[in-house]
Amino acid sequence: MAWYDLTQPFHPGIPHSRSLPSPELETLATVEEDGSHVQRYGAPTHVGTHVDAPLHFVADGAPIDSLPLDRFAGPAVVLDLEREEPGEVPFGDVERAAEAAGGVEAGDVVLVRTGWGGHFDDDETYQRYPWLGPGVAGWLLDRDIRMLAVDTISPDRPRAMRPDDWDDYPLHRALLPEGVLIAEHLYLEDVADAGRDLEVTGFPLKLRDGDGAPARFVARERSAES
Repeated sequence: MAWYDLTQPFHPGIPHSRSLPSPELETLATVEEDGSHVQRYGAPTHVGTHVDAPLHFVADGAPIDSLPLDRFAGPAVVLDLEREEPGEVPFGDVERAAEAAGGVEAGDVVLVRTGWGGHFDDDETYQRYPWLGPGVAGWLLDRDIRMLAVDTISPDRPRAMRPDDWDDYPLHRALLPEGVLIAEHLYLEDVADAGRDLEVTGFPLKLRDGDGAPARFVARERSAES
């Protein structure tokens, strides 16, 4: 049975939204000096591979610890939308990628692969990424998906490419109020051609009243299920 790790590594130098402070990782004790190795880590809830709860954009929205576990796992479909340059991904391209993958069905975890997960170690490149254009959010809601997961900082336009008067997050503001979760910073290079042949789990930390939390995303082939 093949398993795939869809999670980016966590370390102090990982790329993240520049509106947030950098994560920290400190060694507090070592085996050689203290008899055991202990580390301390700290990070905003939206740094590294993570899941956004509705509370992230909805004042009275559900926090991450209140969501049932089945919201974080299910059948997945990979939309292969590989890009060589950052920019808006048109709705038509999303439709064609979905058709090529075998369609998007109710309850799906929709994995949007642009190839940007492969740029995770190049902060300057990673900050300017492809984003989903108008019409995509409504189309996803019509299909009653479980979660949208992307291999970029956000499904919405990057900070580094916003006009001066831009102050919107159309995907976040459309999906989260309807209970569709959003996951960001995934690594999808190993499942680019998987189509609908995946089951995905991405269980976040159970942070009390959290607006999101880091998660370990993994996938396996549905054809390998016993």
